[in-house]
Amino acid sequence: MQTLADILRTTACSLVVDHDGEVTTYDRKGVRDLIWLLDNEPQRLHGARVADKVVGKAAAGLMVRGHVRELYAEVISRTALPLLDVAGIAYTYGTLVDSIATPDDGRCPLEKIVAAATTADDVEACLRQHFEEMKQRQQH
Repeated sequence: MQTLADILRTTACSLVVDHDGEVTTYDRKGVRDLIWLLDNEPQRLHGARVADKVVGKAAAGLMVRGHVRELYAEVISRTALPLLDVAGIAYTYGTLVDSIATPDDGRCPLEKIVAAATTADDVEACLRQHFEEMKQRQQH
């Protein structure tokens, strides 16, 4: 995991995925890359080792849905840990926080969206509904 953490820290990426020795980096904000991977390359997450800059409940739920094997997070929220624990995903982290915050208004919007979710399935459903509603608004 140290190599993945080093890549995360030394490149302009927010997510590093190692699937069977093939390392790929991603740089979109929030959970966009995780959603994209679930939709387009789910096999890349399955059994993968992942390093992520910020992991809250939203990202953790998607990693569980993707069957990630191991995770390193620079910052992780306490709300993410139960989902990872139940799924048996091994994790290490740099900083543990009570919740993921944004500089402008406090709590991360994604964390608000998934606050009521109790399972990884619920997390994914909440996020997908939110993204679909955003898409509909942008079309009007």
